[in-house]
Amino acid sequence: MANPRSPIAESIELLSREKNIDPEAVITALKEAIRRAYEKQFKATGEDIDVEYNPETGQIEIFARKVVVEQVTDPAREISLQEANQLVEGAEVGDIVEIPRPFEGLGRIAAQMAKQTIMQKVREAERQRIYEEYVGRVGELVSGFVKRFEKKGDMIVDLGTVEALLPRSEQSKAERYSVGDRIRAVIKEVNRGAGHQIILSRTVPELIMRLFELEVPEIYDGTVQIKACARDPGERAKIAVASSDPDVDPVGACVGMKGSRVQAVIRELHGEKIDIIEWSENPAKFAASALSPARVNRVHIVDPVARRLEVIVDDDQLSLAIGKQGQNVRLAVKLVGWHIDIRSESELKREVAAQMEQLVSGGGTPLSALEGRLPETMVEQLKAKGFATVEQIASSDVDQLAEKLDWSLAQATEVRAAAQAIVGERPLEPASSASASEERS
Repeated sequence: MANPRSPIAESIELLSREKNIDPEAVITALKEAIRRAYEKQFKATGEDIDVEYNPETGQIEIFARKVVVEQVTDPAREISLQEANQLVEGAEVGDIVEIPRPFEGLGRIAAQMAKQTIMQKVREAERQRIYEEYVGRVGELVSGFVKRFEKKGDMIVDLGTVEALLPRSEQSKAERYSVGDRIRAVIKEVNRGAGHQIILSRTVPELIMRLFELEVPEIYDGTVQIKACARDPGERAKIAVASSDPDVDPVGACVGMKGSRVQAVIRELHGEKIDIIEWSENPAKFAASALSPARVNRVHIVDPVARRLEVIVDDDQLSLAIGKQGQNVRLAVKLVGWHIDIRSESELKREVAAQMEQLVSGGGTPLSALEGRLPETMVEQLKAKGFATVEQIASSDVDQLAEKLDWSLAQATEVRAAAQAIVGERPLEPASSASASEERS
């Protein structure tokens, strides 16, 4: 047992308790610091120095380690057999003998160096402790208090035993906090480096998921699962939920009696709107639900490999399905994981009518004429979007063509140029035919 009156033992105990690190880490740091300081103080001796902490006395002991030899050639690292036997009875050639050295011989500079080394090692041990404690908690919800703000608007949060950083980029634009306010956030990242090791976030979808886990017992016990979540922080979010129990309505469980559960989450997010949707394995059905509150008429799977859907809605539902600045469809795309192209019934009818007119008139060049000039996938996409003739593409506006097919302007320009080239190459058959007819008559 360490001597309780030993200043060194008391310092080790105090430091380990204050920094919440293992006393052995402090002892290791202390030994390394003393060894370096001693070597700096007595570097001319060239001795192999070893430092030990004696738990019985609570004191630091310094030794010079020397090899027992018959004939000494390096006095700093070797000792004769005769001298060794005077120190250690029964010493033999090849043995290592530890010769005590005075601890009190350290000068002021060496002592200061020892102190700096100890603090450095303690900080390293503290950082390692924090990393090991929190690295497995990434994605977890933690609570703390706003301690201070940095120049760039970054927030320092006191988690109790450690400070964490909530960067300005991870703060919701709808929220305002003051020093001393209680705050909850998700651990986004934990690193080993200097500075703040724990990075928090209030903008990631995991924050909503963790908050619902706290408010909804069915999520906590696993009956209801949050399958996906997408959000525009501070504005709107969508979550998809499913139930493993057919008797439990997942949406109703998350909404709660008179909306109590979802309202608790909305209050925590300072008014961010939340749409709760029932998850489905069927991407078409899931997409239709994800575009809520808009009513969807039909959903077509255009390309299952590229994960592309086409959604048809009534004209009066088009703006609602797209949302302000495209927010509703953008969140739905994130939630479902498929690209969604929304079209109105009137637009679809116009395209069908145009195609029928082209087929009836017979005056158009089929899209197959583009094969060999364009990749096959592009031709298929044109057909899927309702184009029936090369003339339709040749007369299209580049910007509208790019928007409709979700292509770049360069791609749209290339396709239109290929179509115009075919139209330009086509002989003027209608005029020749008319002349021949007149001659026959």
